Amino acid sequence: MTKALSKAKDFQKSKSGTYVSIATTAFGAWGIAKRIKKARVEQDTLRLIDASVAAVGIVTGLAILYRELKRLGDDDVLLG
Repeated sequence: MTKALSKAKDFQKSKSGTYVSIATTAFGAWGIAKRIKKARVEQDTLRLIDASVAAVGIVTGLAILYRELKRLGDDDVLLG
């Protein structure tokens, strides 16, 4: 395996990969916000609960990614 391929494989364990994961998770929050708004307009309690649970999952995911980002510190696999 070449050095470049090895670095690409470890992208998710890098700061850059973590930033991409944070961005995609935060983008998912936009869809959840739309679901919550629609459930409120329709006064659908069950859908509101479902969207709220999904929102909690996104918040938890962002917290985990943030913790991972802090752990990486200067040990970024893509930088060297």
